[in-house]
Amino acid sequence: MSEIQTIAILGGGNIGLSLARGLVKAGIYKPEQIIVTRRNLGALALLSKEGFQTTDNNSDAVKRSDAVVIAVLPQQLNKLMYEIRPSLKKQRHLLISVVSGVSCHDIYVQAGTLVQVVRAMPNTAIAIGQSMTCISTENASNENMELVKSLFDTVGVTIQINEELMTSATALCACGIAFFLRSIRAASQGGTEIGFHAHDALRMAAQTAKGAADLLLQLSSHPEQEIDKVTSPKGCTIAGLNEMEHNGFSSAMIKGIKTSADKAAVLYDKED
Repeated sequence: MSEIQTIAILGGGNIGLSLARGLVKAGIYKPEQIIVTRRNLGALALLSKEGFQTTDNNSDAVKRSDAVVIAVLPQQLNKLMYEIRPSLKKQRHLLISVVSGVSCHDIYVQAGTLVQVVRAMPNTAIAIGQSMTCISTENASNENMELVKSLFDTVGVTIQINEELMTSATALCACGIAFFLRSIRAASQGGTEIGFHAHDALRMAAQTAKGAADLLLQLSSHPEQEIDKVTSPKGCTIAGLNEMEHNGFSSAMIKGIKTSADKAAVLYDKED
């Protein structure tokens, strides 16, 4: 497959909608080239007004597309695959799954035909072109992997990893959005406690977090290297850091990521 003319996104939830809008915002696709499905069509009314194709018929969407993005919940996957299996064509369709906890092999077996499958794990920052997306495959060609990478590169940063690390990527990158948002929320609450109005504290905390991330990404620096720059002997920064560590800050984050990874590994039941 050298190019994708029409994309079907099966599942118009948060990730599905974010991907659809992100691809259009990047200028790579027009709304009419993207078909989004959802059982409750009313929930896609705004998307339809924006020019996207919408339908509650997954099989029809597959028939009219070149690439199929599967963006449903793990517990909905088996029913969906049974529904679209007759519409899949070996020489035409490329399957891209963003379903948590489901391997490429699981999708491949349920497809019932020799279609190529790529697994992708974006996060909701895809809506503003800032996703961290991990991709992997069991049987896709290098050409199709490059195609999928270029697709997600338009809405953030993409990295190819081994299939066995995809569950871990779910915890670190997809769930990670919530973890970092919670830390920003906590910082803003601290700001309110020390005297700032809530809206000012939130803006200050969010921008500070953004600046910290950009220091690492733009300077290819290490967190401890940047931390050392703002921690002076007997200073207020080291006092605050040590108080957080005494209360388990780093340990809590590490344990949370590990717990999310363990949960992601058992979200999908092959027997449903």
